[in-house]
Amino acid sequence: MVIKNGNVFCEDGIFRNTDIEIQNGIITAIGDSLDWQKDEVLDAGGCFVIPGLVDIHTHGAVGVDFCDGPIEGAEKIAKYFLKNGVTSFLGTTMSMPEEELAKAYSSLAPLVGVRKPGQAIMQGFNMEGPFFNLKKCGAQNPDYLRTADVDMFERLYSISGKNIKTVAVAPEIEGASSFISKVSSYCTVSLAHSEAGYEVAMEGFALGANHVTHLFNGMAPFTHREPGLVGAAADSNAFVELICDGVHIHPTVVRSVFRMFGDDKVCLISDAMRACGLGDGEYDLGGQNVTVKGASATIENGSLAGSVTVLMDCLQKAISFGVPFESAIKAATINPAKSVGVDKEVGSISVGKSGDIVLLDGDHKVKAVLLSGVVA
Repeated sequence: MVIKNGNVFCEDGIFRNTDIEIQNGIITAIGDSLDWQKDEVLDAGGCFVIPGLVDIHTHGAVGVDFCDGPIEGAEKIAKYFLKNGVTSFLGTTMSMPEEELAKAYSSLAPLVGVRKPGQAIMQGFNMEGPFFNLKKCGAQNPDYLRTADVDMFERLYSISGKNIKTVAVAPEIEGASSFISKVSSYCTVSLAHSEAGYEVAMEGFALGANHVTHLFNGMAPFTHREPGLVGAAADSNAFVELICDGVHIHPTVVRSVFRMFGDDKVCLISDAMRACGLGDGEYDLGGQNVTVKGASATIENGSLAGSVTVLMDCLQKAISFGVPFESAIKAATINPAKSVGVDKEVGSISVGKSGDIVLLDGDHKVKAVLLSGVVA
């Protein structure tokens, strides 16, 4: 396969009119004089050619939640994601009893890393909970929250096939310090659902955390006298997730985050729940009832319960909010891939990486999606 005449988003973050050669699913050459006479050719004239999107925080879509467990459900989500330009993702779980999490991880582990035609690749799991502060539980079920427990995590990590790529914890809760110190040696640790002030958060980063789950949501506010977790993240050069669905974060704050953290550290996420791809109605998330109306999903107390927006829509929202196109692409591709350690395979268009590519038209709408160099 050779993709010709496209405006390619290259690894250095610059668009160039160049061609891409893909053989056996891998990008083998990028340049202006590729020999394409014997290859299948995809004319990308008039298109932006960008890496497939990487969603590291998504709970589900099209009526399915990753906590449900069956592979068939996860594959349904993966098919929906691929159609919408997401080629890699982490299946994200909620705060639930250990036996329920174990069931989900053991059921879905055989799907991790498997490339099936027509399906985005599940690169692993994002364990969001249950090690959170009750006062900042948000849409996490308070009945299942608990202190940070290394032994519990390691049991689940083993059951998952060592495929939990990131785990979230509130740094101020009991056991958090030892948890972060130990677990960060082999898994990305993200700070989340927390009342931590600046000093406690800084200690968490010093112990090994290097990521923040859905910045601003589920944490103490960023103020001029108490910068909290947000300020600590900025001072620690951490990766930060941003739900850019037009509901969770004001456009001004979205723009400010890119200026504050730089476009190498922001990770756009969907935080999508099972209602994504469907319509208004009643759903559930982590054992709690969720009401979806328009772009908003809320539990009974009014707290936001994830989003109903696929990552490609978040990318387009970010651009519409005034984030530079190139910065928004990085935040939806290479940054999240780096943050969870899958950037050697995906996240950018470069020789040696998988041919997971999206073609966008002039309005940034999906025109074609390639997985391993094959048009989906």
